[in-house]
Amino acid sequence: MGFLKKVSTALLVLGSYCCFAQTPGGYVLVPAGNYHVGGHRHMLNPARRVTVDSFYISVYETTNRQFAAFVAATGYITNAEQRHDALVFAPGLREFEWNNDSTACWRFPNGVSAGGIENKMEHPVTCISYNDAVAYCKWAGVRLPTLDEWEIASRAGTATTYFFGEKKASIGRYANIWHGKDHLQADSSDGYLYTAPVGSFQPNAWGLYDMYGNVFEFCSGKIKPDESPTLAHARGGSWWCSQASCSFFNSVDIGRVHKRASFSNQGFRTVK
Repeated sequence: MGFLKKVSTALLVLGSYCCFAQTPGGYVLVPAGNYHVGGHRHMLNPARRVTVDSFYISVYETTNRQFAAFVAATGYITNAEQRHDALVFAPGLREFEWNNDSTACWRFPNGVSAGGIENKMEHPVTCISYNDAVAYCKWAGVRLPTLDEWEIASRAGTATTYFFGEKKASIGRYANIWHGKDHLQADSSDGYLYTAPVGSFQPNAWGLYDMYGNVFEFCSGKIKPDESPTLAHARGGSWWCSQASCSFFNSVDIGRVHKRASFSNQGFRTVK
């Protein structure tokens, strides 16, 4: 992860897009315009065109190091630390089955017995809720992307289900996901059982890393005007998602979760 230790500036000229990226912790400019979002016959996210103002989106998911700086500055206590209700996964659980670990939190994303984040400071922060992500954003002077902004950035100018086309056979090049046929046996075939350091896989055409896999990314906004105010949405899939289970590692699907729920595969990136 040597690139994370270097501070460099690059001007990325991508077709008709001119995107300024700065690493580490940099942002890519998404120009104002009219963009394609949604999928054909998708129940929650039908195909349509949307117009957005320009925005900057972070190149990487928010890391343990960044979240630790927030906690050190503010003394913030996450929902999982207050409620002791984080949900974590360990190989051997059946599909969509998670364990409630009262010791799990962002410092110990798989529970105290699995160790802390001392050697994972460049991994995405997890075991945080939507509420926690919003609190971080307020402190950092940024915000969560809207559902449409996230999708536009994820697609990188394409209209396909994946930013690399319609077939997901290439997903392993771009995303840290679960490659096993089920979750009964551990899968670290791509080098990672759980999260990977941000930027470990290839970016999309706009230079954004981990838009698919690694961790679900919280977004602001609603799918339906009348949905519950306690509901949050997340996109992009995670290290747990497989082709057989919750294959949400794409630009179309939208996950739903309670705003105070904390999972070991949930995180976020920011916009400004």
